[in-house]
Formats: sequence, structure tokens, C-alpha cells
Amino acid sequence: MARLILELGPSTAATLGGRLGLTPAAIRRHLDNLLAEGLIETRTARTYGNRGRGRPAKVFVITDAGRSAFEHAYDDLATNALRFLAETAGPEAIAEFARRQVSDLERRYAPAVARGDLPGRVQALAEALSADGYAASAGPAPAIGGQAESGEQLCQHHCPVAHVAAEFPQLCEAETEAFGRLLGTPVQRLATIAHGDGICTTHVTSIGKAAPAGVVEIPVTTEVTPESGGLLT
Repeated sequence: MARLILELGPSTAATLGGRLGLTPAAIRRHLDNLLAEGLIETRTARTYGNRGRGRPAKVFVITDAGRSAFEHAYDDLATNALRFLAETAGPEAIAEFARRQVSDLERRYAPAVARGDLPGRVQALAEALSADGYAASAGPAPAIGGQAESGEQLCQHHCPVAHVAAEFPQLCEAETEAFGRLLGTPVQRLATIAHGDGICTTHVTSIGKAAPAGVVEIPVTTEVTPESGGLLT
């Protein structure tokens, strides 16, 4: 169940029960155990527009302890090494390191996302990311403020370097720049696991369309500073 929450992102008990084929009583028992162990926590579901009457929906999200139960591609050595690099060579050295790290990812993903329409290419990028452990998914961007979707949305439900990126947001910035180059269209990072969100969410603007209301159009080369929390806002 913890892995399903990791893959789906914030999920209701009903959603989890439907996916696992378990009764409400069984779902509650498993959720209570995960909550007691600190592997998941509850939050109020985000709503857009008029929510209507009734109690706000409660969703379950994975915690840092829950993520740590799964394999990560980093450890304290990586953080300490980047701290040393920042102290001795400055922030620009961190940014250059991040770009070089992402260059390998970009080179490997390029053939998979080079052909087809934008939705197909975003889906191909999600599949490539999933193969590298990011548990990614893709689909049409959700409607915001009553407007029809304008583009695609890429979600990464797991980040192998979330703890490192929380201190060094240059890693998120370099990845976002790479997505923009791979897809050949403006992208905006709306949320990151490193910043405390449940999912890394990236809006991909359809060529020739404007970004949806509430989303600020930002070039993918915009610098991200520690004060911004690693988000393009």
C-alpha cells in the first residue's frame, strides 16, 4: 500500500481500496498501521473552484520516512560533497555540476521523445523516467478556473535525490531545463517533492497555446535560488 501511495501521490482510502481490491475495513487497518509507523500522513485534498458542501476529502501521502523505506540513489556522502563544492567553488559550480549530471539523462531520453505529437512525447518521457525509478505519469493538464486544459502534465511520484535537492535546488532547475529542451516547448515546474509537495509536477505548454490561468510563463533557463525553495514560481 505504501508503494501504491508513492506511485499515485496523494490518495483517498476509496481510491486505494479500489486499486487493491480490499474492503474498507482492511484498508483502514493497513492505513492505521502505516500512520502509526510514520510512513504516511494525512492531508486535506486540494480543491479548485467551488467544492460544495460536506467535509473536505482526506488524502494519504507518503512521508520522508516512507520514502526512505524504498531504495534511494543517494546518501549523506552526496550532500556533504555538494556542500564542500559550494563552499570551495561557489553556487555556480553546483549549477554546472547539476547540468552535467542531467546531460546523461537528456542524452539517453532524447531518442525516445524525438518523434510523435506532444502528448505522446510527454508519455514517452514519463516512461523513461519511470524506468529510472521516478514512478512518473503523464496526461492532459487539468482544467483550472473553468478553462480547458492547455498542454500536458508530467508527474514524478518518486525522486531518488529529494533530500539532496531540498538543499541544492539547482538539481531541480537543471532537470526542468532538460525537460524543456527534450520536448521543445516551455515547461513550468509547479511542485517538487524536495519542497515538501507530494509529487513533482511539471506543466508542459502546448506549442502555440498560452499557459493556464494561475501559471506564470517562465523560461526554462530561469535561475532557481535557495530562497525560491527549488520551485519555478
